[in-house]
Amino acid sequence: MTHTLLVELFTEELPPKALSTLGAAFAAGIVEGLNSRHFLSADSVATSYATPRRLAVSITSVCATSPELSCREKVLPVSVGLDASGNATAPLLKKLAAMGFADAPISALERAADGKAESLFYSYTAPGQPLSQGLQAALSESIAKLPIPKLMTYQRPDGTVVQFARPVHRLLALHGTEVIPVELMGLHSGRTTQGHRFLSSGNIEVTSADDYESSLLTQGKVIASFNGRKEKIRADLLAQAGSDQVLMPEALLDEVTALVEWPVVYNCHFEEKFLTVPQECLILTMQTNQKYFALTDAAGKLRPRFLIVSNIATATPQQIIRGNETVVRPRLSDAKFFFEQDQKKTLAERATGLANVIYHNKLGNQAQRVTRVQKLAGAIAAQLGADVVLAERAAQLAKADLLTDMVGEFPELQGIMGSYYARIDGEDEQVALAMTEHYQPRFAGDALPTSPTGTILALADKLETLVGIWGIGLQPTGDRDPFALRRHALGVLRMLIEKQLPLSLSGLLDTATNLFADNPAFTDPRAALSSFIYDRLRGILKERGFSPAEVEAVVAPQPDLLATILLRLTAVQSFAALPESAALAAANKRITNILKKSDQAVQVVQTGMLQEAAELALFQAAEAVAVEVRSAFAAGDFTTALHRLATIRPQVDAFFNDVMVMAEEPALRANRIALLAMLHTILNQVADISKLAA
Repeated sequence: MTHTLLVELFTEELPPKALSTLGAAFAAGIVEGLNSRHFLSADSVATSYATPRRLAVSITSVCATSPELSCREKVLPVSVGLDASGNATAPLLKKLAAMGFADAPISALERAADGKAESLFYSYTAPGQPLSQGLQAALSESIAKLPIPKLMTYQRPDGTVVQFARPVHRLLALHGTEVIPVELMGLHSGRTTQGHRFLSSGNIEVTSADDYESSLLTQGKVIASFNGRKEKIRADLLAQAGSDQVLMPEALLDEVTALVEWPVVYNCHFEEKFLTVPQECLILTMQTNQKYFALTDAAGKLRPRFLIVSNIATATPQQIIRGNETVVRPRLSDAKFFFEQDQKKTLAERATGLANVIYHNKLGNQAQRVTRVQKLAGAIAAQLGADVVLAERAAQLAKADLLTDMVGEFPELQGIMGSYYARIDGEDEQVALAMTEHYQPRFAGDALPTSPTGTILALADKLETLVGIWGIGLQPTGDRDPFALRRHALGVLRMLIEKQLPLSLSGLLDTATNLFADNPAFTDPRAALSSFIYDRLRGILKERGFSPAEVEAVVAPQPDLLATILLRLTAVQSFAALPESAALAAANKRITNILKKSDQAVQVVQTGMLQEAAELALFQAAEAVAVEVRSAFAAGDFTTALHRLATIRPQVDAFFNDVMVMAEEPALRANRIALLAMLHTILNQVADISKLAA
């Protein structure tokens, strides 16, 4: 017989930021444990529940007893288990006893091939397990693997010491209507749980596993489903917002969902005088400190109202509303005070204080770092024909807001506050924009800087970090990347590619590396860092849908001007569709291998030594197509450049059919290798097409 299985841990309030993860992991662990023991069927469906005071899971179609299983286990190699007469050895008898088959007759053992040797196997039928036994094991395994941020140690009434995220008070385990006897953390399973801490009273007896969610809803005033509560909160927030826009980041929604069991949304207000403060400060204050939801008008301007999610439903919520309005007022007053105090010093005045802020003990203080970024930004601006003075001014001020009271209180506002204060100080708008934009892109998919100065400063800031941190030996290892070098590399690549900046990657790394020339702790990182950046480039291009072969064809030669990378890839895709591409790719691969193995110094082709008709024809065809390829390449027409290569396929095929490259005469051999080297250069000017060969 199969029934729905329900398991619930009833606890003290669980850590809200971890609740969603804990609920999913608890359910997945039990499902995995029961499935591995064959208690679940193909149509079993698991539903996870997580509230501030419970982790639970219900699973449909769970067997009361697992089925019998036909098993076949390896015992020992024949050479170890049987003596010369075919009788059982002591090791065999000992192994059978250890496996629980001491009474098994030797004749029941099967001799079968086991790789290059022969082994003894024993086949038997394993009886089914009762659900109580399987659930006990699955529950223990699931609890042991839970991603608990910090364990709490507490003592049970009987004196036993227990560790869990929070104290556990009840264990509920039902299979259909029957209690499944299991134990956990000093608790014995039953059918009793509790509802909302304030809106329900007394214990709730769950009569059937199928009634769990509805019983909690009607008797306990608890919405057990985490996602169900979250979507109710989302819908109620939108309803209360009316014509305004509600700011509800998913992380805040998740955290608030983890704080309530019966969510109710109430509308609150604050004084309009606080709107003189940059709205990012007010929004962050409300979200971070109070878990409130800010509102804006259709144009994105902050409104003097906010929404709260309460765990109390009442017909007279005025006291709750007034209490929250009273609580938020000092927070907003602090933000207003910080903003006003910060304006008493300009960013330029604050920038001198960066000399007292350590950046890294091997790389100096923030003022020294600013000087390096300033020089690099000026160099990049000069290469792009941009305003060098603006770029250097932006670099000089970019980190000054780190010393403001507002950023000290809310580090997330660095850059944003810099833009506000730069405008107040009368700085050029390009400089003000760069205060914020030089941090972009902050994460995968984030917007790139929009202004020229912001783009230049973002490049300089990220390149200085990459080169400096890598140069003192703190490159990423495995999953560890404490200085976000992967993110910085991706940001550099995206700006160079998407903005089509005519900048040499090696030139940028050279300029950045030279800034650390006087640092004794610094080791030139360019070779390793360059490989690291090109590896990140491979990832970006594959995510955009290009095949591994296409990506490798373009990235393997490590093109220095990344602004053309997408055009090259498009050209490679077009070339790969030509009927001649496969043969030319294979020929190019063959040429590459020959050149790698050759110890000949590459020289100019001597036309007088071209003896065979096929090699002369190839030389003439290569010379002709080289002019066309170079012309198309110079014009940025990479597709035409590659397509022109297809015209010399007949000459390439004839050469390899009719000509012995590795001729016995050294001079002749060297000339033919020179011809192949010439052809190799032509074939790989846009991309290494040998990478397209199967």
